Amino acid sequence: MASESATNGSAVVTRFAPSPTGFLHIGGARTALFNWLFARHHGGKALLRIEDTDRKRSTQEAIDAILDGLNWLGLNYDETPVFQSERGSRHVEVAEKLLAAGHAYRCYATPEELEEMRAAQRAAKQPIRYDGRWRHRDPSEAPLGAPFVVRLKTSDSGETTIEDQVQGKVTVRNEELDDYILLRADGTPTYMLAVVVDDHDMGVTHVIRGDDHLNNAFRQLPIYRAMDEVEGGWPDPIYAHIPLIHGSDGAKLSKRHGALGVDAYRDEMGILPDALFNYLLRLGWGYGDREEISRQEAIDLFSLNGVGKSPSRFDLKKLENLNGHYIREASDKLLADLVANHLTGNVNIDLLTQAMPVLKPRAKNLLELAEGSAFLFAERPLQITEKAAALLDDEARQRLRLIADQFTTENHWTIEALEASTKSIAEDLGVGLGKLAQPMRAALTGTTTSPGIFDVLVLLGRDEALARLNAQAASADQA
Repeated sequence: MASESATNGSAVVTRFAPSPTGFLHIGGARTALFNWLFARHHGGKALLRIEDTDRKRSTQEAIDAILDGLNWLGLNYDETPVFQSERGSRHVEVAEKLLAAGHAYRCYATPEELEEMRAAQRAAKQPIRYDGRWRHRDPSEAPLGAPFVVRLKTSDSGETTIEDQVQGKVTVRNEELDDYILLRADGTPTYMLAVVVDDHDMGVTHVIRGDDHLNNAFRQLPIYRAMDEVEGGWPDPIYAHIPLIHGSDGAKLSKRHGALGVDAYRDEMGILPDALFNYLLRLGWGYGDREEISRQEAIDLFSLNGVGKSPSRFDLKKLENLNGHYIREASDKLLADLVANHLTGNVNIDLLTQAMPVLKPRAKNLLELAEGSAFLFAERPLQITEKAAALLDDEARQRLRLIADQFTTENHWTIEALEASTKSIAEDLGVGLGKLAQPMRAALTGTTTSPGIFDVLVLLGRDEALARLNAQAASADQA
């Protein structure tokens, strides 16, 4: 297997080249991450190319979503993004050089002729590929002004071997490759040509991408080698084709497994960027039994040798568990700022920050943090859930009156003092602390789940806590 370093001794240059026809999906994000880490590990360059030549399907909205997703993940690039659609003249220039040097030729076959060719191949149960009918013919044989495409003249004997950094040695017989199109009849370049020209001009040394592109490598290498003959300085890139991501059940990844845009993990699922970064890193790459790896550690440790050959499985529960770890490790102020985006109404960031130590130990995502902190900013009269209302019977409301009256005289609004007062009331009533804590929670938060009840009291503050307790105790007074 070839070395990870660039073959010509130059600095490592990688590229991520998404097509802006949709969101930045998980597979693309992982490819971007691996390219970025490899370049950073070797002190090289990580570049970004937007492959927007499909003008009908490419949208500015998709471009913005891709750039936003990459930025959110913290994948910064070393140069301004290259837009493939702006480089058409350069692609045509290379095709014309190949044509002039005899490495390409004009094909005047009509669509009808090509369909007849394919029909005959299907009938004979032969592989469907172009048969080279214009490979050795003179263009003068074509009707005057007839449309044509430009095809690459590939080798029809021998074999080509790639020393892939992930897949190992892969060999294909050249006869399996046909003379594919470089320029369409309207003069526009094809994907195969554009990718090679752009990778060369951007100085890309390593092409790291999904293994669904492995076959493309054997079609793209002939362009490198032909241009190297024509003008020199077109070395083969080093390839690394990464296995695709499957769902947790081993099936092709789909939306039901979590094949969503990166923005959905951020906005709809409340995942932290560091957690998704870490999870994608471990999705097909490993370093011993390590699960939690920081960004700097990832840069220090990353190697293509750690990429497995088998498809990895996306497990949403594992991502959420890892996200919980990053939530517990995150600063309270950072979490408060992020959670505020998921709350409505007036949000006191200082109070939200103060609440984070008691909210984050059990939360697996920002949405759970938002849900758990909503009681802090709820307006009276408090909305009570059905389960919470069931805890507020007449007896419970009478107990809330005792608690509210006792708390009114409390000089120290602290966890310790409030807990001592509540325990004293429970002892006087001959009941367990839970018999008081449960209706208190319902009255104070409107729900049956919350941080510790004395944390809730302190966070709400004396005035608001007493107002909420009194609002529910009033029903007992009126009975």
